[in-house]
Amino acid sequence: MLTSFIRDNADVRQRMDLEFKKPHLAASKPPLVPHLSGRSSLIGTAFDYLLRFRVSRINPQTIQGRRWVAEAAVEYLTAFDHWEKDSPFLPAAMKIIADAKLHLAAFLADGIVSRSLIKSSLLLATLDSFVRSFDAKEELIGIIHEEDIDEIQSLSNLVNEKDFKAHNLCLLNPTFGLASELVEGADADLVIDDTIIDIKTTKFLRLDVGAFRQVMGYYVLHHLGNVGELDPKPAITKVAIYFSRYGFLFQIPLADIVNPNTFPDFLRWFEKRAKEDYPKEMRG
Repeated sequence: MLTSFIRDNADVRQRMDLEFKKPHLAASKPPLVPHLSGRSSLIGTAFDYLLRFRVSRINPQTIQGRRWVAEAAVEYLTAFDHWEKDSPFLPAAMKIIADAKLHLAAFLADGIVSRSLIKSSLLLATLDSFVRSFDAKEELIGIIHEEDIDEIQSLSNLVNEKDFKAHNLCLLNPTFGLASELVEGADADLVIDDTIIDIKTTKFLRLDVGAFRQVMGYYVLHHLGNVGELDPKPAITKVAIYFSRYGFLFQIPLADIVNPNTFPDFLRWFEKRAKEDYPKEMRG
């Protein structure tokens, strides 16, 4: 994955830090929606789902990239050698996905961010946790809390739909074609027109170096591949991070941080370095 490729390789981090100067963003103000439980990861994943649902309705021309991560949970559960036919977790996972699709269809029709839709986003997030974490427990599938529904409702209330209204292009969870395979998988949260957007439900309003490297990594993969695998290849002129607890979309013009004289060499180095980590036979 792109995240682990950057995180686990000091030379990649160092080279990215030399190539791209991180803009300054740090504010001392408290979040508009504070985090009150110990389930920050679950709430962040659930809000990712809900915001993408809302973006789909704002932009009828939306192109969905890969399927929901939650849908892979059914395959994972089915494939487990130790699976017992009378276990409740597989049917529970299937019901979560079926209900979520029904609630999403209702939302796309009437535009009401219902409690049922928010609940579905949380339930989907419990499946994501199962897919993404090796130590996740099946027993946590479908376990959610009422106060988390309230918190996500508050996060949703902060969304300014103008920030996510596309004039032409809207992509959800797009990959980068063959470039995603270079790092064993990579997909962005959103692309709105010429901007790659990452969603962060973090406590502080600051641009963390890890988050900056990640979103710049998406831009690099777009150059090595093609976001959404579209023809013609879309022009990307900005990257952005949406700080959901502040309702703030921080946009970074790439012209301010990408040096056209050194960037081509960096692209060649990045591609070569990724192939060293993930040889062709491992990438299929």
